[in-house]
Amino acid sequence: MLDRTIRMLPLLPLLALAACGGDGAPAAEAADLILTNGRVVTVDEARPEGQAIAIKDGRVLAVGSVAEIAARRGSSTEVIDLEGRLAIPGFIEGHAHYMGVGDAQIQLNLMDTESWEEIVSRVEEAVAAAQPGELIRGRGWHQEKWTHTPTGSVEGIPTHHTLSAISPDNPVILVHASGHAAFANAKAMELADVTRSTPDPMGGEVLKDAGGEPTGLFKETAEDLLAPVYAAATPVDPRRPAALANQELVSKGITSFQDAGASPSTVDLYKSMIDAGELDVRLWVMLAGSNEELAEALPRYRTVGYGNDHLTVRAIKRYIDGALGSHGAWLLAPYTDLPSSSGLNTVPIADLEETARLAAANDYQLCIHAIGDRGNREVLDIFEQTFAAHPERSDWRWRIEHAQHLDPADIPRFAELGVIASMQGIHATSDAPFVPIRLGEQRAQDGAYVWQSLLKSGAVVMNGTDAPVEDVDPIANYYATVSRRTKDGSVFYPEQRMSRLEALKSYTVWPAYGAFEEDVKGSLAPGKLGDVVVLSKDILEVPEDEIPSTRVVYTIIGGRVVYRAP
Repeated sequence: MLDRTIRMLPLLPLLALAACGGDGAPAAEAADLILTNGRVVTVDEARPEGQAIAIKDGRVLAVGSVAEIAARRGSSTEVIDLEGRLAIPGFIEGHAHYMGVGDAQIQLNLMDTESWEEIVSRVEEAVAAAQPGELIRGRGWHQEKWTHTPTGSVEGIPTHHTLSAISPDNPVILVHASGHAAFANAKAMELADVTRSTPDPMGGEVLKDAGGEPTGLFKETAEDLLAPVYAAATPVDPRRPAALANQELVSKGITSFQDAGASPSTVDLYKSMIDAGELDVRLWVMLAGSNEELAEALPRYRTVGYGNDHLTVRAIKRYIDGALGSHGAWLLAPYTDLPSSSGLNTVPIADLEETARLAAANDYQLCIHAIGDRGNREVLDIFEQTFAAHPERSDWRWRIEHAQHLDPADIPRFAELGVIASMQGIHATSDAPFVPIRLGEQRAQDGAYVWQSLLKSGAVVMNGTDAPVEDVDPIANYYATVSRRTKDGSVFYPEQRMSRLEALKSYTVWPAYGAFEEDVKGSLAPGKLGDVVVLSKDILEVPEDEIPSTRVVYTIIGGRVVYRAP
């Protein structure tokens, strides 16, 4: 060994020289992947833009000019010519339902239906192709988007009779676009043992006609009454919707996904699929369940960065109210179009206070669904009380999911408390036609989807789609956020629009912050995860009406190309 070392000594200067550039400076470290000849917007204040980016070992190595990054090219480096296209941090979906995205692809998609008659026709076709007694499932209908209200409707919703007539032997359950109501035919109600004497559960309503008979509509927690129908149906292998969701997300440039409510068994599924290399998207998960279930699961399931940063479980998801479309959002004053109701409190305040205690004790973020102004105020009160009980702690980053309709007095409280507003741009333009109808013009203008009011107060505002409530497409959501332009061309309270850079931040670095992940993702800075999306158009610069036609060209996760446009 000594002789061999002595013989190698003359080679050491040559080896040292080989490790340097031609001017004697250290050679640049070779990258695994280089994207070059484009516009790289990093969302990193230290270096906001570049022409190229280098990635090594799954993380950003450098951002710079074409020449600077060319020095990072090695013999095995993959090089992609951007051809002038825009490269940005991978989109982070801030609030959606992962399994729901996949499940939506294996049931009737009713999002584009414009009438009850069209829905009945689609169900009739599905019944003709189904096995006897097979459950027919669908999702996505919204009565406010129909061209007309069916005759004999109750609260704008038809009764079940036309649906029951075309499917007398197959149970049918059609979930509202919001997910906060479901419509069932007579067979489904029979299997669920729902009759005129069925009482309303706490936080829900079985809608009934003037004669006291169920119409078929189940609001909020009343949906749970249909559980026996689902339980009797042929089960779906959960790996199928999980795989379908992964394919859908990477094709749309989503590299990280914040899953707004998953059971421990679903987290187990995610782990097994990550271990098998079957999931590309990085998942940040909110655990769902009752306080009893959470108390048992929280200590065992807290996980950060599992599987090379593909799974983190450090948040809890609860609800305090329902949705505006189904008159379920909990309001401080009655609905303008339904003066008999101020919405529904779906989970008792005492239960949520106990959830807050569990979250604090187990170091979890608490994320509570609140849509109405009363719901938001109550959640802010719970958060404030919890924070005050722990003066030794700061930087909680607890979140209100949706925060759609706020009383002006509560807007500053988000920044004051450090509470994150996890909102959805596409909801504003989708809901715009009926928001003033539900709330009245003044209440809608003062507190509906007030992104700029929150930002100017110093709050962090995240973005997402709430898919499958809306399409998970970030481009459509980004367009809604910067334009607030509705289907008919009108603009929904334009003073609340985000700038294009704000909208990009709301889809990248701000949701990363909202998950305690800003140190590893959300911007393209050296050392952070190499998650990049390349777009066909520069959404920061093109005319506004060109944004919706933008397409994803490449999706890159950890320096690996997981999607290439055909």
